Amino acid sequence: MALKRVILELGTGNDLHGGDYTKAALRAVQDAIHHSSLSMLRSLGVDPKTGMFVEVTIGVQQPDKVDAEAVRGSLPHGTVAVRCVKGGLDVIDRERGDNAVIATAAIAVRLDLP
Repeated sequence: MALKRVILELGTGNDLHGGDYTKAALRAVQDAIHHSSLSMLRSLGVDPKTGMFVEVTIGVQQPDKVDAEAVRGSLPHGTVAVRCVKGGLDVIDRERGDNAVIATAAIAVRLDLP
């Protein structure tokens, strides 16, 4: 059998004041997973704790500032891998020295199917 992608969800999140890339990433992940229901897994008899493989890609302007372990820990099911890449958007308010961070998340779920 092979791992096949069965779900792809997208989300956005932000930290409007403070420039916290992890906070924005966590909000993007929550946005994405709240668009899904895992009823298909129950129908197929898949245990989401052990039979589901989750690939999370986070896009932010400074990927090295995202705590990937915090993102991994925010997902309730599956074997989770997190990758942070350059993307998203920083909106800098130079007058106030404030940085609004916008993150994007893509969450792919793979199952071991024939």
